[in-house]
Amino acid sequence: MSGRKISVVVITYNEELNIRACLESAKWADEIVVADCFSSDRTVSIAAEFTDKIFQHKFSGFGKLRNEAVAHSSNDWVFSLDADERCTPELAREIRALLSEEPSAAAYFVPRKNYFFGKWIKHCGWYPDYRQTQLFDRRRMRYKDADIIHENYEVDGKRGYLKEHVIHISFRNTKQFLDKMERYSFLMGKRLVDNGVKFHTHQLLTHPIFTFIKMYFLRLGFLDGIRGFILSGLYAYYTYIKYVRVWELTKTSQVAEPPQQSGSSK
Repeated sequence: MSGRKISVVVITYNEELNIRACLESAKWADEIVVADCFSSDRTVSIAAEFTDKIFQHKFSGFGKLRNEAVAHSSNDWVFSLDADERCTPELAREIRALLSEEPSAAAYFVPRKNYFFGKWIKHCGWYPDYRQTQLFDRRRMRYKDADIIHENYEVDGKRGYLKEHVIHISFRNTKQFLDKMERYSFLMGKRLVDNGVKFHTHQLLTHPIFTFIKMYFLRLGFLDGIRGFILSGLYAYYTYIKYVRVWELTKTSQVAEPPQQSGSSK
């Protein structure tokens, strides 16, 4: 099918367990671009089987990193895919069909099927998970450089919604979740402090409790069985550690160095 060419852009750091399946799912694109943060595993050598457009960047925040990755793409239309995500054949066909004509929007949200411990989580606020504009015209959208995590963006034009899914292999086991929490709690704590959030002791109790109630009860996580309960509890714990980080960054002189980042901010 003819139409506008598209670049798939992936950011990585030590993603050897994920990167092959990710890039296999992106082979339909006209170009694959990988922005790597000096991985120490086999990420780069595996990525080299799929593309020669691999660039190294020092991590200084997800917003800036995504903009650096997009800058390496040769095409105006970009599909941003995280290393732990997979583009389904149905989504690839929908994107090709969209770009074969005149797109009605400058950026498009893509629904995600999030998998936790090997099962699709349909509740907990995890579906359809329209949180990311993953398909966009790079001439009309840019991420905010200052956002070190959960990056926002500025778009000149309308935003649309696609119907087909990205598969997100979020966490395979508890260790993976806790390792990611260690990195993200620091980055989120720093972002909160940078945005002027003040620490209050009650945040260590009220915010985790509300997180659990919101995910498990208000967002029907109990319908996902034991996985919904575990996921809600883990996110409550993550929320607790996040505010411990806020306290650490604002109230003490013993501040830990930021942990190494992963290839995804969502």
